[in-house]
Amino acid sequence: MTWNPFKRKNDADNAAQVTFDSEPEGAGKGRPTPRRKQAEAENLHPIVPKDRKASRKFEREKIRVRQDSEYEAMRNGDVNHMPKAERLTSRVYVRDYIDARWNIAEFFVPIAFVILVVSFIVSSFYPVLSVPLLILMYVYLFASIIDIAIMWRGLKRKLIAKFGEQSVARGSRIATYAWLRSLQMRRWRMPRPRNKKRGNWPK
Repeated sequence: MTWNPFKRKNDADNAAQVTFDSEPEGAGKGRPTPRRKQAEAENLHPIVPKDRKASRKFEREKIRVRQDSEYEAMRNGDVNHMPKAERLTSRVYVRDYIDARWNIAEFFVPIAFVILVVSFIVSSFYPVLSVPLLILMYVYLFASIIDIAIMWRGLKRKLIAKFGEQSVARGSRIATYAWLRSLQMRRWRMPRPRNKKRGNWPK
């Protein structure tokens, strides 16, 4: 066996090299441990999704599901799941108030349609009767307008007493909301009336 004076030095260098190579990556001072680095990588989400088409499709589907849920709530009278605008306490009060009363205006469209059809048929045989029928339609129209005015006057007073002046301000559009609902037939109103029968006045 030949004596090598550099053997110990080479063995020491090789041991140091093995020790350095076996050290985990990123475990040095000031560097994150592998577990921490992996956790940060899992929580990292890109600002712009890779598949924009799939992302848009997912967003549209989510909006459609929400709209279907809100429509079902409006159809069933479930206030808690309706759109935000329909959940306002002032609007709920307006709906309950109008649904509790008989509104002359809600029957104007079907009655006007019947009068026009009858007038068209009668004009072929008795033209003189067409004029009174048209007058009757206009009388009903003016009666509907007067009824809406009376309804809004009483409702406005109640809204101010319950919710304050801001509830009937122009920006709230509560008057338009009340008029449009009073023009609709009760069974076709959306959101649907919470009470099946009239006469259940809001408190």
